[in-house]
Amino acid sequence: MKVYVGNLPFSVDDEKLREIFAKFGDIEEATIIKDKFSGRSKGFGFVTFTDDAAAKKAIEELNDKDVEGRNLKVNEARPMEDRPPRRDFGNRGGSGGGREGGRGFGGGGGRGRRF
Repeated sequence: MKVYVGNLPFSVDDEKLREIFAKFGDIEEATIIKDKFSGRSKGFGFVTFTDDAAAKKAIEELNDKDVEGRNLKVNEARPMEDRPPRRDFGNRGGSGGGREGGRGFGGGGGRGRRF
């Protein structure tokens, strides 16, 4: 059974996550989800137990437990929901600044002061 662990301190890595949950049973995998650009923890992860009873015990014992000043949110992981593909509208930033002001998509606007 796979368990979702949320509200993790950013200092917790895969090994520390495994350590927190290991006392409840055998763990196949413990993974912190990281930002793909910075590599920094996103504050949540997943633990996969070999035994469903151990996973349920971990959920019961660790949900809302304080770890380094943060109350963990622990529950059974749900499958990812299908999301519609993102549309790329190109450059979303407006130019908004400069002397003449910009009228780019999503920002800026109006005329700037003229000197």
